[in-house]
Parts: sequence; structure tokens; C-alpha cells
Amino acid sequence: MAERILLVDDEEGIRKVLGLSLRDAGHTVFTAGCGEEAVAVFARERPSIVLTDIKMPGMDGIEVLGRVKAADPDAEVIMITGHGDLDLAIESIKRQAADFVTKPINQDVLEIALARAAERSALRRQVREHTRNLERLVEEKTRELLAAERFAAVGRTAAGLSHAIKNIASGLEGAIFLLERGREPAMREYLDEGWSMLKSSVERIKGLSLELLRLSGRTMLCIGAHDPDRPAREAVELFLPRAQELGVRLTLSCGAGFGNCLFDLEAMHRCLVNLVANALDACGELEEGGGAVSVASARVGGRLEYRVADTGPGMSEAVRSRVFTELFSTKGGRGTGLGLLTAKQTAEAHGGSIAVSSEPGGGALFVVAIPARDAPPDAV
Repeated sequence: MAERILLVDDEEGIRKVLGLSLRDAGHTVFTAGCGEEAVAVFARERPSIVLTDIKMPGMDGIEVLGRVKAADPDAEVIMITGHGDLDLAIESIKRQAADFVTKPINQDVLEIALARAAERSALRRQVREHTRNLERLVEEKTRELLAAERFAAVGRTAAGLSHAIKNIASGLEGAIFLLERGREPAMREYLDEGWSMLKSSVERIKGLSLELLRLSGRTMLCIGAHDPDRPAREAVELFLPRAQELGVRLTLSCGAGFGNCLFDLEAMHRCLVNLVANALDACGELEEGGGAVSVASARVGGRLEYRVADTGPGMSEAVRSRVFTELFSTKGGRGTGLGLLTAKQTAEAHGGSIAVSSEPGGGALFVVAIPARDAPPDAV
């Protein structure tokens, strides 16, 4: 595939010979004899690939790489290096260079490097196009959802959902880059890291899809007779390994179990799982590490109360006022805001409520309260 290539080298002979070879291969070639000229030519011609020497007088290839990426993150840069400049070549890869080739340049090696750069560029375009398609799909579905009053909240927060999709797409793009690097010999660590990023992005997509399904319709409860302490107990048991990994002390206090009550066990389990996961994430943000999360269940008057408290960084009043509205998340690019929305839906579907109290630097306390409806002795 023909590409627009900028060739940068302070040796005129290399520019002429290599330039002729690239043109013979069908590429459109621009040349520059120094870093300063390369930046100017790049700004004017916008080539898709830059092939630059690392060691040059004045502005070297590493700086050219930085300037090019700052101007156009999608441009691919291949470094030309001598056999003694391996450290510089590795440094350039860390700075998002697509590849490097050593002098004297082997034509076959150069063609492979160019093909990889073109493939990376094509993959990036595909991811960007998929992202645009997803955003268009979200917009279309949002318009449909707005026609029904029950979906008004999702309609008002289409932008937040699009942002979540963008973040997932960025994670997939990063995984593609690392997996591509990991295909090379002695680059196993790139493969492992890329695979880990890919799995993480897939889990986020799965979680987002499940939460959207729950949010897309009315909360249909499956009421049964259950131990009211069970949702809290199971949520703590589920997150004990995660708490140990983070170095967070996770404790449980049960005091609601005076006979079975009527409620949706699975829905309350999901509600508390969301709250405990958020609490652990909050403690994970502490610079000094550690922290504590406590989960409690109790009967207070005629209500069942589930309390999840953490010693994390806390929330401002502005954040507290938004945590149960729209698709607002306190986790930046890692969250969608759907967890607390569905938790609120679950509490209200039971005829109850959810509330939060928090101050900056003072941790947070979430309280879910639902009516304590005692189950008949023979209820199942």
C-alpha cells in the first residue's frame, strides 16, 4: 500500500538512495536534512509515516518523534539507528515510535517495518471508526429512549455513556499496540501487558452491557423469603480477596437476621456489590494505602438498613449531589455511573431509598433502607 513518507537524515547520500528506493516502491516521499526542517515539512505535508535518523546535529530524532506525535498522535514514526544506539532505540519505542531499523538499512527489514506501521495506522482508523459507529448507535438509541418517559435519565446522559465507550475503545487501541509489539522476539512483556489490557477492556464492555440491560427497563423484582443479613454477608465474602490485594480492612456486622424477610435477594446482592466495589476503589485512591471498609445490616424500626462505609478521600457537596443522577461517576475513565443508578432503582423498587453522607477527606457512608416485611412462617 502506497504511503506518504517523510525521510529525515542529515546525510544527503542516504536521503537520495533511500528516497529513490521508497519512490520505486510506490510511496510518495518528502525529505528533510535536519530536525527543524523535518518539523516544518511534517506540518505542511502531513505524511502518514516519518522515517527519521536518531542521531542528528541540533534537533535529534527523539525530539522529532516528540514533535510529530504532539502534532498528530496518529502519525507513525520509524527510527533509523546505528548498532551502538540500542538504548536510544528502546527509548524511542517507549515514546510511541512504531519501530526502528538499524544501519546499514536492509530493504526487507525496512519493508516489514513500513508494513507494520501501515497496519497500526489502519487498526487505529478502524478503532476510531468503530468508536464513531458506537457513538452514532448510542445517539440513535438515546433518541428512541427519550420517546419513553422511563428512559429519560439515560437520554439526558448520552454524553456520559459515549465517554465510557471512548475510554473502552482507547483501552482496546492500547492493547492492539502492545500485542503487535509482543509478536516480536524478546518482547514477551508487551504481549503479556497487551493481553491483560485486552481482558480488562472486555470485562468493562461486559459490565457496561449488563448494567445497561438492567437500566433499560423497569426494575422487575423477584420477591422471596430470605435471611436479611445474607446480601451483606455474601457481598463481603465476594470482595475479601480484592480487599486483601489492596491492603484494605473489610469488616462485616450483621444484626438484621430476626427471621426471614420478603425482598429480592439477587437485586439487593447486586446493589451491595456495587457499593462495596466503589468503597474499595475509594480506599485504593489513598496515597498512603490501606484504609477500611465496613458493611453492616440491621433492623431500624420498620426498615432493613444496609450500610457501607469507607475511609477513602470522601466527596464534595457538588459530587454528592450528582452520584445518583445521570451517568455520573467519581472514577474518571474507569467508571460509567451505572452502578449507583441501578442501586437507586433497586432501593426504590422495594419502596425504599438510598442516601450518602460524606465530606472531603472524611470517607463516605452509603445507606440503603427498605421496608422490613416479615415473611410468613411457611413462605419460601
